[in-house]
Amino acid sequence: MLSEVFVLIFLKAFVVGGLICVVGQILIDKTKLTPGRILVMYVVAGVVLGALGLFEPLEKFAGAGATVPLLGFGATLAKGTAEKISSEGWTGILTGPLCAGSGGIMAAVLAGLVMSLFAKPRSK
Repeated sequence: MLSEVFVLIFLKAFVVGGLICVVGQILIDKTKLTPGRILVMYVVAGVVLGALGLFEPLEKFAGAGATVPLLGFGATLAKGTAEKISSEGWTGILTGPLCAGSGGIMAAVLAGLVMSLFAKPRSK
């Protein structure tokens, strides 16, 4: 019984995260958009979905399938901004996204540092 619940959780996360990636791959293959622009589009879409309150139901349904991709980062920025504005006022516009996103940004920087210790860069 318990394992069936875990399988369902993982299946929903896999399907939703996979669909997000499929949309990104279609944008890369069928448009002239650069990967950087697609990245920005995903973060902005996450901010918009978070600001409109549409990201939270998706997060509850898909879990990490929705929060790990760039949509989740954008929604985190929107949520942090809203919380800081309500507690600190207009200065929360600047401090909110920095406080909310700092953990993920620091994890990415540290992961990059660790990987750089093992990578052997070569010129092309």
